Amino acid sequence: MSSYNIALNFEDGVTRFVECKAGEKVLDAAFRAKINLPMDCSDGVCGTCKCRAESGAYDLGDDYIEDALSDDEKESGLVLTCQMVPSSDCVIAVPASSTACKTAQSKFAATVTKIEPHNDAAVVLELDVDAAVSAPVFLPGQYVNIDVPGSGQHRSYSFSSAPGATKISFLIKKIPGGVMSTWLESAQAGHAVELTGPLGSFYLRAVERPLLFLAGGTGLAPFLSMLEVLARTNSQQKIHLIYGVTRDLDLVQVEAVEAFTAKLPNFTFSTVVADAQSDHPRKGWVTQHMPAESLNDGDVDVYLCGPPPMVDAVRKHFDDNGVKPNSFHYEKFTPNAAPVTA
Repeated sequence: MSSYNIALNFEDGVTRFVECKAGEKVLDAAFRAKINLPMDCSDGVCGTCKCRAESGAYDLGDDYIEDALSDDEKESGLVLTCQMVPSSDCVIAVPASSTACKTAQSKFAATVTKIEPHNDAAVVLELDVDAAVSAPVFLPGQYVNIDVPGSGQHRSYSFSSAPGATKISFLIKKIPGGVMSTWLESAQAGHAVELTGPLGSFYLRAVERPLLFLAGGTGLAPFLSMLEVLARTNSQQKIHLIYGVTRDLDLVQVEAVEAFTAKLPNFTFSTVVADAQSDHPRKGWVTQHMPAESLNDGDVDVYLCGPPPMVDAVRKHFDDNGVKPNSFHYEKFTPNAAPVTA
């Protein structure tokens, strides 16, 4: 009998996955996992369990009243979890915090398998999830908090690997004197770390139109995860990635990006370096090298991950030029803070 992974995204950024059996309602699957989604009647009458289905196939039946869920609401993607029966994996936005639903962030342990420096700019950290734990489930684009051993502190990093494997990876910016950067200087294969997550509302939605990916520095990481998922699903959509950095040395994992041109028939990318002294063929900012065709007259989903000045500059560029993409998802990050998503 089939079962489906249902991602419950709570408004405080916590994501929990539950297994929904064939024919089972989402509300019942959540309760079975000891997650108390909002509800009152559980009969399709009160509308208290109303959430938004962001992706996936499902059936709502007809055993609910219109006062609980109108046709307009249904068309916009709203669902009643007490009536929703999935027929595929689904992503559901829950309009409540994880604590209100009496659940919490998931923790899991992993072991360092590889630490690969990239110039003085970044480090690729690869981990193996402990054998006693199943492969971590997350949405491509999400992040985790990694506890820095011996510091009592954690740092937030997006997965650069795709979901479904026990080997996971992260692209980490080198910060002189930084807590994580300092630990990585002496860390070795076999060292244990603890992670909390997945977290964040920056993740790949259902792909129904062309995609424009805008990456700044180590903000490339979530796009590597997204591209791997798109390659696995044999996506035929047009995808263009613009990867902007400050210096030539900050261009890392370009070979990994290049490899996707062979895996995805309609994938293209370009790199941009801000340093005016660079010999790079494209100098300046990503907004100066954004081809009109990549915006597809607004029929495009835009994903942006980078430092706050880059995110703010792109948003201003769109506003100043009247660019209104179908959807615009962004995540801004600073070296010592959790990402901010929208």
